[in-house]
Amino acid sequence: MWQIITNNWSAFLMGFWNTILCSIIALFFSLILGVIFALLEVAPPKFGRVIARIYVEIFRNIPLLVIVMIFYLIVPRFIVKLSGFQAGTIGLTLYTSAFIAETVKSGINSIGEGQMEGARSNGMTYIQAMRYVILPQAMKIVIPPLGNQFVNLIKNSSVLAFVAGFDLMYQAQIIAFATLKTIDTYVVVGLFYLILTMPLSYYMRYLEKKFAN
Repeated sequence: MWQIITNNWSAFLMGFWNTILCSIIALFFSLILGVIFALLEVAPPKFGRVIARIYVEIFRNIPLLVIVMIFYLIVPRFIVKLSGFQAGTIGLTLYTSAFIAETVKSGINSIGEGQMEGARSNGMTYIQAMRYVILPQAMKIVIPPLGNQFVNLIKNSSVLAFVAGFDLMYQAQIIAFATLKTIDTYVVVGLFYLILTMPLSYYMRYLEKKFAN
């Protein structure tokens, strides 16, 4: 196994970097989109709720690989050409944001209605009350499930391998085919994923304990 690492270090390093980059970009934008659509789902205007519901149901119920393939094969024909990395990252972002939206919405709904009524009675607008009173409390509640979504996002980034995204799994396929050492190669890739996911898991647990106090 050590020989696999040393002989293919540059390929593993490239895959590791692309996996990190994809995960960071998708995590950032999926969190933003997820919060936006969660807010739309609980907002008074019916039109916004309908749009958010349609978005969440579409991207939550279509397999991630299908979403990525749409951006990799179909979107370039009619709109703009995308690389495998770009298509995979966009698909992963939209897919994850739908689950984050549901998670954040559950957190918002768990806050008592009296919180909103109290904020409004003190002169706050709906947006101010949501921003300064409801959403901060909701985000503390949803830290554990959000942590699970973030870890799943990193693991789901392996979908880039299907569209030549040059991630860890893509590099592993090439190395395993070239060396015929499939088991050793995927053990090494598994260790790389652990390097990414374990610190994030422990950090989310730290945040959970911190906000629980």
